[in-house]
Amino acid sequence: MNNNNLVNQQLAEYAKRVENYMHNILKSMQKKTEMPIENLFDAMQYSLTAGGKRIRPALIYAFCQACGGNLCSADTVACAMEMTHTSSLIFDDLPAMDNDDFRRGKPSCHKAFGEATAILAGDALICLPFALIAESENLNAEQKINLIKTLAECEGVSGMIGGQMLDMQFENQEHVKLEELQMMCLGKTGALMQASCQMGCLCGNATQEQIQASIRYGNCVGLAFQIIDDILDVTSTSEQLGKPVGSDIEKNKTTFVTILGIEEAKKQATELTKLAHQALDNFENTEFLHALTDALLVRVQ
Repeated sequence: MNNNNLVNQQLAEYAKRVENYMHNILKSMQKKTEMPIENLFDAMQYSLTAGGKRIRPALIYAFCQACGGNLCSADTVACAMEMTHTSSLIFDDLPAMDNDDFRRGKPSCHKAFGEATAILAGDALICLPFALIAESENLNAEQKINLIKTLAECEGVSGMIGGQMLDMQFENQEHVKLEELQMMCLGKTGALMQASCQMGCLCGNATQEQIQASIRYGNCVGLAFQIIDDILDVTSTSEQLGKPVGSDIEKNKTTFVTILGIEEAKKQATELTKLAHQALDNFENTEFLHALTDALLVRVQ
C-alpha cells in the first residue's frame, strides 16, 4: 500500500470511529435533557457533520496507539477535540470574525440557524468536552486531570484564542515580523494540533520523553501546515485546491510567502517536516504518522 492510500484509509477509519461516537453522545444527551431545545442540538449536529478529514482526532488515535495504548481510551478525547475544533469554526465564520457564509460548501452555522443559535451551539461544543473527559470510564483520575488541563490551555489565551486575537491585530499592523507570524500560527492553527498529539500520548500512558516528542511533532506539523497553506494560496487554482485561492493577496495579509518568498517558505516547510519525522523516533507503530507527515508536504511539490 502506498503512502497516500495508507493515509486516506486510516483517516477514513479514524473519522468513522469519532463520528459514530459523537453521534451517540449527542443522541444520548438529547434524550436526557428535559429542555425543548431541539434546534440547539440540530445546530451542533449540523456543524459536527459538515465534513473534514478529522485530522486532530486522527492524531489523538495515532499517538495513543504509538504509545501502546488502546483506542477505547482515546474515543472520548478524540470526540472532545473535534467538538472543540468545530466550535472554533462556528465562531470563525460569524460576521464579527471572518464573516463567511459557507463552510465546506454548506451554509455556515449562523446562516443555517441564525447568529444567536450559532453562538450558543459554539458555546455548548466548548463546554461539553470537559464533561465528557471527566465522566470517561476508560481514563483514570490522573489522565483526566492532565487531559482537561491540556485542552483548556490549548484553546485559551496562550493557544487558539490568543492566536486568533493576534491574527485580528495583525490585520491593522503595517509590519509583521516572522517571529510574530510564527507565534500567531502556533496559537491559532497549531495549538489544537499540538494538543491532539499530546493528548493522544496521555491516553496511551506515554513516558515524559514521548510527551515532549509529541509536542515537538505537533508544533512542527502545525507550523508547516500553515506555511503550505500560504504557498498554495499563491500557487494553486481553485479547482486544484477545492476552495477559493488568492484571498490572502486580496486582503493584503502578511503570510509566510510575503515575508520569505515561495522558495524559502518551501524550504522552511521541508525542514519542519524533517524535524517532525525525527520526533517520531520516540514511538512505535508510526507508519501512518510518517505517511501523514509526508502527505502534508507533498501538497506543494
